[in-house]
Amino acid sequence: MTVLWLLIISYLLGSIPTALIVGKLGYGVDIRTVGSGNLGGTNTFRSLGFTAGLIVTVIDVLKGTAAAALPYTMNVDLHPMIAGLPAVVGHCFPIFAGFRGGKAVATSAGVLLLVSPLCFAVAAVGFFGSLYLSKYVSLASILAVIFAHTYAIFYGDKILSIVTFALVVFILWMHRANIERIVNGSERKISWM
Repeated sequence: MTVLWLLIISYLLGSIPTALIVGKLGYGVDIRTVGSGNLGGTNTFRSLGFTAGLIVTVIDVLKGTAAAALPYTMNVDLHPMIAGLPAVVGHCFPIFAGFRGGKAVATSAGVLLLVSPLCFAVAAVGFFGSLYLSKYVSLASILAVIFAHTYAIFYGDKILSIVTFALVVFILWMHRANIERIVNGSERKISWM
């Protein structure tokens, strides 16, 4: 029963719609009505600016970190990667925002940050390197989780390898429209790097 409560709390943590809260309280804007309508850091950066985007991204990362830490804070025998997964799902399908959220990247990164800082660092280097070369945030996000999974295969435990593979599949699915736009040349590129 305690494990079930932990997973529910993890999902609820992930469901906190950071972009929606920051947009409404700080800017008087419902982020779902501007840009891509996505409740993630990228849309916040593009629609509300650097400060809002940074706040949203940092908090979304910390949601994953807090969820992954629940086995320690609740004294439950559960791998922190598994504990963090419901937060990732909650971020994408938040109960507090009509089940319409972000695309899993920042919250997944937060889970990795707690479980394996080196895996997180590999993903971060992969993200920024890919972003510099391609100028596509979506492609960089996909490649970052692939880098994380590759690291997990060689240096992580079995659970880390399995869960990062699940994240690869999930993040690919969440970015399926972005992949289609990259293929047809209509995906938006960044201009600041």
